[in-house]
Amino acid sequence: MADSEETLDREDAIKKLNNALRLQHRSIIEYTLVAASMTGFQYVGITPKLTDFARAEVDDARRLAEKIASFEGEPTTVVAKPRWSSNPTEAFEFLIEDETETIEALQASIEPTGREGRSEALEHRLEHMIMRKQEQVDFLERAKRT
Repeated sequence: MADSEETLDREDAIKKLNNALRLQHRSIIEYTLVAASMTGFQYVGITPKLTDFARAEVDDARRLAEKIASFEGEPTTVVAKPRWSSNPTEAFEFLIEDETETIEALQASIEPTGREGRSEALEHRLEHMIMRKQEQVDFLERAKRT
């Protein structure tokens, strides 16, 4: 594969994956805080779902860190600034906005992957993360409706 667009741009991939990881760290914190702090009967059924989302975020953060390390990069320890509100509707809005930003960062991480076998595997993994996160956003959108 002589075409540079067809091969993995390792440095750019590490940079973009680390940006996504920084946002992924924030997702873990935000889902954990919102799940732990929601009160009221109307939210009792939602908190286990948010807890599951937090667990999935941890798994995906690990996957991103592993991929960065496999490219001989250093996974970031930087965390994007988390947001929280005691108002569930506002908390959901924060989560939706922040998850949408993370989805875009994951999407941007696909660009430098190229078309090698390991590149295709990474692209497929990122697409699954995007799909899962979008399903979470869809859930939050439905939950915040009155």
